[in-house]
Amino acid sequence: MTSDFDAIVIGAGPGGEVATSRLIAGGLRVAVVERELIGGECGYWACIPSKTLLRPPEARAEATQVAGLAEPALDWPALRDYRDGMIRHLDDSKQVESYRQRGATVLKGTARVTGRDPWRVQVGGEELSTEHVVVATGSEPVRPPIDGLDQVPVWTNREATTLTDIPQRAVLIGGSAVGVELGQFLARMGSQVTLVQRGPRLLDREDPRVGELTAELLSQDGIDVRLGSEARAARRDGADTVVELDDGTTVRTDVTVLGAGRRPRTDDLGLEQSGIHPDASGALPVDEHCRAAPGLWALGDATAVALFTHVAQYQARVATDTILGRPRTAEYTAIPRVVFAHPEIAAVGLTHAQATERGIDAVSTELDLPGALARPWTYDTSPQGTLGLLVDRARRILIGAWVVAPLASEWIHTAALAIRARIPLETLLDGIPQFPTYNEAYRAALEQLDLEPTRMPR
Repeated sequence: MTSDFDAIVIGAGPGGEVATSRLIAGGLRVAVVERELIGGECGYWACIPSKTLLRPPEARAEATQVAGLAEPALDWPALRDYRDGMIRHLDDSKQVESYRQRGATVLKGTARVTGRDPWRVQVGGEELSTEHVVVATGSEPVRPPIDGLDQVPVWTNREATTLTDIPQRAVLIGGSAVGVELGQFLARMGSQVTLVQRGPRLLDREDPRVGELTAELLSQDGIDVRLGSEARAARRDGADTVVELDDGTTVRTDVTVLGAGRRPRTDDLGLEQSGIHPDASGALPVDEHCRAAPGLWALGDATAVALFTHVAQYQARVATDTILGRPRTAEYTAIPRVVFAHPEIAAVGLTHAQATERGIDAVSTELDLPGALARPWTYDTSPQGTLGLLVDRARRILIGAWVVAPLASEWIHTAALAIRARIPLETLLDGIPQFPTYNEAYRAALEQLDLEPTRMPR
């Protein structure tokens, strides 16, 4: 049976776009289905607008710590206009036309998988057949069970990154990357910010020390960080929203911003009738080639492997190369994780707790960057920054790293490469990093390590 297409890509976020482009380049007949905007969450409501908004208040804060510079003024209307240009004014018409010119069929609407052998996908009133379906439908914000939340002004990342006016007060629910980034942005733009985190620390998937340092940073910006606290209810009181916490206290705010995580968006795909069942979180389990079933592939947030744009793009390369006859195996050992706060927060590899769970004899070290390097002092007049490393004693390789310091998003990749390639410590110690740079910190930190094996008590 001849199919209408060789491949149908459902979802045109970063992963879907990479998959579509590579499949077109491979000579396949491709259709891409997008129910919102080509470019997805990252391009319009997450990565691009948030990092665009974060940069000006970051630059202003940096300027106050650079010798010989006066504090520059923030121009919110100009920043807002630039943000709007970066997100294409929420218009994807040029992207749609570009794909069509390259030979793809672009369909706007909600896709449902209606059968297999071959796969059939319904969009609107039209049913299409294909040899391969690539699911790249992304994720949606988790809405915590807070009584009355539907009755008060609430922002997800979408409303927060496309805001037109800075609120006087904001309550952030959740101490993840979203909460940390948006909380610092709003505080530096003049909002009175309260951040409510249910757990005992911020960024709780990272080493505890990272959460501790992050809380200190936010407190320096005047943010009221409430750890071990949970929002139970929200209600209106005149023009105010009152958020009630489980410790009996209340916080008055103008808007409540949700940063309590995301879940895969696969509910309406209709996969169950083809015998494909997402897990309890909504994720599609995939094999090492990002294959969920013969001819069915999934990537990005839909797999819940790691909800990052760079992971979605990586999985798209793995899946499409396999489809095109060049099988690849996905390897998730060293995925960088960055929070674009000021200073930046980055991590890669295992935490000490994860290493212990795996039975690894690991040793860690922490380096105060201004106390060890020249670069922090050439960068600003009151430098701060910390690097943490985790090493496997037996194999003498790096297995984890975290950084809270300027430009961490750039130089965390040295650790990522070392972990992924299992570069011996001797090679890292014998390297010749540029002077003066933050990258010198790796050698300095490694030299502090005690690499003698742990001796178990008799």
